Amino acid sequence: MKLEKITAKPGRRYHDACGAAHGLDLVGERWALLVVRELMMGPRRFGDLRKDLHGISANVLTQRLEGLEASGIVQRRKLPPPASVQVYELTDWGYEIEPVFMVLGRWAARSPQHDPTLPISAVSIMQSFMTMFDPSLAGDADMTLGFVFGDESFRVTVGEGVLKARRDAVDDADVVVTTAPQVTAAAVYGKAPLAVLEAEGAMAISGDRAVFERYVSFFHLPEKAVV
Repeated sequence: MKLEKITAKPGRRYHDACGAAHGLDLVGERWALLVVRELMMGPRRFGDLRKDLHGISANVLTQRLEGLEASGIVQRRKLPPPASVQVYELTDWGYEIEPVFMVLGRWAARSPQHDPTLPISAVSIMQSFMTMFDPSLAGDADMTLGFVFGDESFRVTVGEGVLKARRDAVDDADVVVTTAPQVTAAAVYGKAPLAVLEAEGAMAISGDRAVFERYVSFFHLPEKAVV
């Protein structure tokens, strides 16, 4: 079988045989890597992607999706009835970039310029859990948590020192936290008191709240680098 050579747009290549350089050929355009991030938890509609990528225009999002599709990282498909809508999703190869996000996220969190109070998407906060989770603090924890952000729900499991997160139903979770991604970041990383967030109406906790209180203790932002 003849393989078709996939190339980036003329003038936007580094012309360098280094794998990292070619990686930047593929996802180095502004917004491209964040588009990939938003697809890490499963297929998304165009409108959903644009909503969660603060500041991106429809034109730029279209360009990035087309480029990622041409490179074999993203693919389009139509959901079956009754949805019958077009979605974008990562290819099997596209999903293989996930460890890059985790390493980059841990490294960048040590930057003195990193501002954790900026807007954060639902997928991004889930990715951060997998990135910043400290199994030594979790010990023998065995728990299932549900996070509901508007019309999106995510299921997080912790067991045997491993944390997994995915977009899924949360009906049988030990605890369900209904809030916004940025408020979740304030609770988990900023250690904002849960009772205060609840009193302000920014967060609702149903089920075993002790599970979420323990979960919060599994995460700490790293010390800032000396620069």
